[in-house]
Amino acid sequence: MSKKVVTAVKKKFKAAVLDTHSRLGDETIILDRSALHEVCEFLKHQPKMEFNMLMDVTAVDYLNREPRFEVVYHLYSLTQKHRLRLRVPLEESDPVVPTLTDVWRAANWGEREVWDMYGIRFEGHPDLRRILLYAEFEGHPLRKDYPIQRSQPRMDLRRKERDSVEEYRTMHRDRAADSDRSAT
Repeated sequence: MSKKVVTAVKKKFKAAVLDTHSRLGDETIILDRSALHEVCEFLKHQPKMEFNMLMDVTAVDYLNREPRFEVVYHLYSLTQKHRLRLRVPLEESDPVVPTLTDVWRAANWGEREVWDMYGIRFEGHPDLRRILLYAEFEGHPLRKDYPIQRSQPRMDLRRKERDSVEEYRTMHRDRAADSDRSAT
């Protein structure tokens, strides 16, 4: 069934489909970013396709290749029982794609994670901010050119951290004192 989906997308969005392939039973469409939103609307609302589940949003960094980045979407149809992978190549100088949060609400967190880890912006996202790292973190750690020994600004603690060793000692002392009192 997924091959029919690929054929339909190629027919309707001829100029936007850069390439297609099938590996290990997974159909893949490589799309130009300008048509991403329109293609996803089509895939979700077309009766024979009904890709009503966005399973994953991720990115790939090909450091020494042009285009450097790809945003990858994994779609699934709960009713038709087929899946599809969309890949959108992006140049390093302009890593921006339109958000899909208005098509699938599940895109919200996935897009935020891709922004946080790779620095790829999702134009129109309602709340594009870090999701895994603290706000003061500088850079995007899953980029292949990110220096792994890089020093980061210190994060101010919002509340006093508990010292678990001291907490254990205090609790142990209190129990020992209670048992001494009950013995006498």
